[in-house]
Amino acid sequence: MNLSDNWTAGQQQIVRVSAAEAVFQAIRAAIENGQLQVGAKLSSETALASQYGVSRSVIREALRSCTALGLTETQTGKGTFVIANRASSDLVLGDFSARSLMEARPHIEVPAAEFAATRRTAEQLEEMRGILDLMAEEDDPQIWVNLDAAFHAAIARASGNGVFESVVNDIRDAMASQSETINLITGRARQSNLEHQKILDAITRGATADAGRAMSVHLSAVDTALGLIMGENA
Repeated sequence: MNLSDNWTAGQQQIVRVSAAEAVFQAIRAAIENGQLQVGAKLSSETALASQYGVSRSVIREALRSCTALGLTETQTGKGTFVIANRASSDLVLGDFSARSLMEARPHIEVPAAEFAATRRTAEQLEEMRGILDLMAEEDDPQIWVNLDAAFHAAIARASGNGVFESVVNDIRDAMASQSETINLITGRARQSNLEHQKILDAITRGATADAGRAMSVHLSAVDTALGLIMGENA
């Protein structure tokens, strides 16, 4: 081993972050260290985009996650304001809290996956495969989270149970918001893709127990990520 090999052996792997994640981290740090105090109004999306050298869509994504954490609030026609200097104990996801969502989802989506394993049609399997193929290639976080919600909705539809399908459709927007925030903060998109593939593999095989187990593992991982964000696992 030469000297350069010896030096690199103890170095941490460089982790790539998206532009939105970098902006989110910068804004969150400014709020938590007091540079942006409670009550302060953030610069406009245009000004922030110019400041960070990114597009307005990147800024909007970062601000949505700040709002989900309870750090900021956007008032129509007035702007975005800092409302707390520490993240909320729960994420705000429209009509539902993240904790409420995660308490409910296993009771809906695990049996939905189990039913889908024996009730899915060939067309529904093809639809789910197509969604996962798109997710594997997608770099746009907003498009990815919409596909994520579409995949879960497709499983509920394939379950053949109208109640499961209706409930998942009702919480679909909240699921997308949750996924967006989790992926921005914890970078779970790639791991989620792998977990989704295991769910689909089990459904394709008609393996009821495996499908339910794979969905349970996926939702448990999402719940763990939420706990990290909200400081429950610190």
